[in-house]
Amino acid sequence: MSYGTHIAQEDLSLFAMHSTSQEEARAVRAHLVVCAECRAELEKLQEDLAMVAMSVDQQPLPEGARQRFMEKIAAAPGATMPATQAQRQTQVVPIRGEQKARRPLRWVPWTLAAALALLAVALMMGNLRMQRELLSEAHQVSDLMEANAHAQSVLDVLTAPEAKHVVLTAGKVKPAPSARAVYLASKGALILQASNMDPLPEHMAYELWVIPANGKAPIPAGLFWPDSAGSASLVMPKLPVGVEAKAFGVTVEKNEGSPWPTSPIILAGGI
Repeated sequence: MSYGTHIAQEDLSLFAMHSTSQEEARAVRAHLVVCAECRAELEKLQEDLAMVAMSVDQQPLPEGARQRFMEKIAAAPGATMPATQAQRQTQVVPIRGEQKARRPLRWVPWTLAAALALLAVALMMGNLRMQRELLSEAHQVSDLMEANAHAQSVLDVLTAPEAKHVVLTAGKVKPAPSARAVYLASKGALILQASNMDPLPEHMAYELWVIPANGKAPIPAGLFWPDSAGSASLVMPKLPVGVEAKAFGVTVEKNEGSPWPTSPIILAGGI
């Protein structure tokens, strides 16, 4: 074993269960002296192994074990109850042989249970990590689909044959504020691009109006504010579907907007 950074969890598990060779154990101990992270991981593993050991049911002594133990004491040299050579051969040797045979077997269930517990914990952590990655990817896919749907809606409005393209101007003043509107009544979709717009007083905004062809009151189509170059845009505001328009207009309103025009129309355009 050679540890340049940290000891693998499997190797720490074997070390905690005393299942490594003497050379491997020395290498692990030398690394633990200088690595606080591996020491902390070893403590967690030892706690897990202790919990597993405590959960193993205690088994009663095999039938006749006490009697064999007493006979072994009686057969030992210097015992008060002397035993013949034949008795020592028939009583002492089987007991020692049974101890050597049983000794490793007592560790098998405990070691197997500890290994299975560690494997279950590793699988659970891997499963949780995979679930988090899948959830993150699902959110990314959802965001991409939403952005793609919005882009497709904008493209549909700009390329629809029945869309009306209107240029809004402020007369013959040069450079005059102007705005270009693309309106698709069947979808209630509208895109406005304005240029050379005058700066606004504080707490004021430009508001776009749809003038219905049926003579009803103007419909507010959204607010916009120009940048330092006088450019502004209004993309896909919320409008009722199916309203046929005969014209569009722009007024100056308060920042919160107005349900009807409260000032003169400064930009207008008819279809």
